[in-house]
Amino acid sequence: MTALLRYRAALLVRSQRWLAPVLLYAAFVGIGVQAGQPVLDSLGYAAAGLLPVTAWLVQLCVDQEPPAARTVTAAVVGSPRAHLASLLTGLGCAGLLGVAATLVVLLISGPTGHDTTVRVALLPAGIAGLLAAGCCALLGVAVGALCTRPLLLRRGWSVAATVLAALLAVVTSGSPANAAVTGLVTGARTGAVHLPVLPFVAAAAALAAAAAALTCRLAPLRAE
Repeated sequence: MTALLRYRAALLVRSQRWLAPVLLYAAFVGIGVQAGQPVLDSLGYAAAGLLPVTAWLVQLCVDQEPPAARTVTAAVVGSPRAHLASLLTGLGCAGLLGVAATLVVLLISGPTGHDTTVRVALLPAGIAGLLAAGCCALLGVAVGALCTRPLLLRRGWSVAATVLAALLAVVTSGSPANAAVTGLVTGARTGAVHLPVLPFVAAAAALAAAAAALTCRLAPLRAE
């Protein structure tokens, strides 16, 4: 699997398709996170933006091989393993983005809540931000996996479904990503760092694992 992951990562890097989602996320964070803003608010904002970007990266990894090359890879390692490697590569790229964004937010944001007299400890805030980013990235993997090949083969339907599913995953009450981000934003009002995001990360991981299992199982059945 290690060699397969390296192959997928090398394909993504050489294709330069990662530039669009990465630059979009950088612009999203650069515009929305300003120096001196409450750190928890900014961490929630950065985490929320990671979800659709992760879904995009996952789809790029799944679809980056030409059909002939995809057939050869599937013949060598099997379609399920090849598909899983694509999902893990997208998740790894999103994880790097999430860590980088969290560090930038911690460096430039104000260590206070909305009430500037209340101090916020940066270490617990950073841990909460990383957990929220991980939750959003995992849910983004689920969205990306379910909205592309092998479930959706037409590009137009795939894009439309991804946009809608990512939006719902961020704003719908009960969504692990929504709960994790809301916890950060709520904490900014009082200056308290809440870490009940761990159950939300577990829920997001379970959803990502279920989506990966389903799509990996279907990959050989709907191979192009």
